Amino acid sequence: MSEFIITGGSRLEGDITVSGGKNAVLPIMAASVMARTPCVLHNAPDLVDVRVMSEILRGLGAVVERVNSGRSLYIDPSDLSNTVVDEALMRQVRSSIFLIGPLVARMGKATVSYPGGCDIGQRPIDQHLKGLAALGVAFEEAHGNIVAQAPKLQGADIHLDIPSVGATENIMMCASLAPGVTVIRNAAKEPEIVDLQGFLNSMGARIRGAGTDVIRVEGVESLQGCEHTVMPDRIEVGTLMVAAAITAGDIYIPNAVAEHVQAVTSKLREVGTSVTVLHRGIRVIGSHRRRPTDVKTLPYPGFPTDMQPQMMALLSIAEGTSVISETVFESRFKQAEELGRMGAQIRTEGRTAIIKGVPRLSGARVVSTDLRSGASLVLAGLAAEGETIVSGIHHVDRGYERLERKLAALGAKIIRQE
Repeated sequence: MSEFIITGGSRLEGDITVSGGKNAVLPIMAASVMARTPCVLHNAPDLVDVRVMSEILRGLGAVVERVNSGRSLYIDPSDLSNTVVDEALMRQVRSSIFLIGPLVARMGKATVSYPGGCDIGQRPIDQHLKGLAALGVAFEEAHGNIVAQAPKLQGADIHLDIPSVGATENIMMCASLAPGVTVIRNAAKEPEIVDLQGFLNSMGARIRGAGTDVIRVEGVESLQGCEHTVMPDRIEVGTLMVAAAITAGDIYIPNAVAEHVQAVTSKLREVGTSVTVLHRGIRVIGSHRRRPTDVKTLPYPGFPTDMQPQMMALLSIAEGTSVISETVFESRFKQAEELGRMGAQIRTEGRTAIIKGVPRLSGARVVSTDLRSGASLVLAGLAAEGETIVSGIHHVDRGYERLERKLAALGAKIIRQE
């Protein structure tokens, strides 16, 4: 198993461009199966999850290739022939659940297993199924699989119980080919939903309202392939911003979208980090004196749960006591124990973490248990005295494209050992 070996203490400096968004490209890849002609996705990150989704699409009969020196994905779904998603592959990536809506809309049927992904708490798919059922999709369970069928779709008025990102996107995709008008109320507002709307509309869909809590979809008869540039990964942007803060560094991210990371920016400024929004990016300058702050995770535009572990690493060396409240997932403090091995003083009580800052962290051998906890341990290693070895980094590879190379380019002493 691969490991990151990090020698802490280096101040990160320089310019770094982030990759396309993991949480944007995966639903867009799923949506591409509804097209009758090829799609090209520019700025498509080369991540483990993207590779798995590519294999899933190939199993359905699509042609999927890396083009443009590997920076773009070519997807030709015109000869789609299979509606059964490979169970082994689906268990590797949660975003495979997005295929139910597009497959049913295109082929009238889909068979999927329950999705995999990081173990960070319960992430039920009931809102997906409820919304799709309102459009006319019938579900049954057979041999542990979910079999979805819809001889005829019809637009509907759908109210989500919670603003689920995945359910909002799945319903949007299916509704694009459902006759009539679909209105999704209490929709999630994440930027990735806006990006998906842009892709679908480029294929010929008629959708408006993404980014608000009410989305309106007018069904069309068919969708055609298009070219689309995937938005920058806002969680990678936030992670690099924290990297600057935790190393008292100076990092410029030229393709960062400031609006996407406003909640992170606000908290970093409270900690004492300088964040300057420029015409085409963000500059972050960290301080050696970090103030404590309290963080509460919330759906967008609140503080993202995907940035909570990274923020915990930073607050572990702040001068005072901070409190983190995790409202989205119930099992997202797994990094706390590993940070404790490095000298952090963190006490967890249910969905609350109380962090008493220490002057410094010490290098140690730690284990990543999920994608974002892995990122937090890497950040802690950058700031720690001595050597830190982070194992379980296959989790990190699911969401960060060659993270060690980007950090090394900024001056970090980090290597990957196979």
